[in-house]
Amino acid sequence: MDVHVRKAETEDAPAIAELLRSLGLFAHLAAEAPAITLERVTRHLAMCNADHSHSVFIARNLDGELVGYGAVHWLPYLILTGPEGYVSELFVAESCRGQGVGSQLLKVMQAGAREHGCSRLMLINIRQRESYRRQFYLKQGWEERAEAANFIYRLMDRA
Repeated sequence: MDVHVRKAETEDAPAIAELLRSLGLFAHLAAEAPAITLERVTRHLAMCNADHSHSVFIARNLDGELVGYGAVHWLPYLILTGPEGYVSELFVAESCRGQGVGSQLLKVMQAGAREHGCSRLMLINIRQRESYRRQFYLKQGWEERAEAANFIYRLMDRA
């Protein structure tokens, strides 16, 4: 699929919020009013665009519809030779999966990582997700670390 990938801007927030809600992956999004989702996406997108420590990229098809987005954070690690890029989000509209949208978003994030002098990129993929089951990231040249466990410490009840 031909898409145009660029950095997200504040005016992209409504389309990003709509895409997130359409995925059906997050119970807390389904339980809240669309206006609440939009307000949060707008606020968080503004925080990401406030400095150069985060980048959010969107993919729009030739008709201008948002078909995917990805977020990456540039994290300095004292133990590495360069920062680590953490891909925190990569979502593609269900109707556009398997058509190269995710691959194109990853390529842009990889180029950004090189520009930031990163030594590596990292992401977490939930094993129950379709992308994990069809080995999307492995096919893109990523490696799964068998020696690492992913832990979270919940500060809020949801998400």
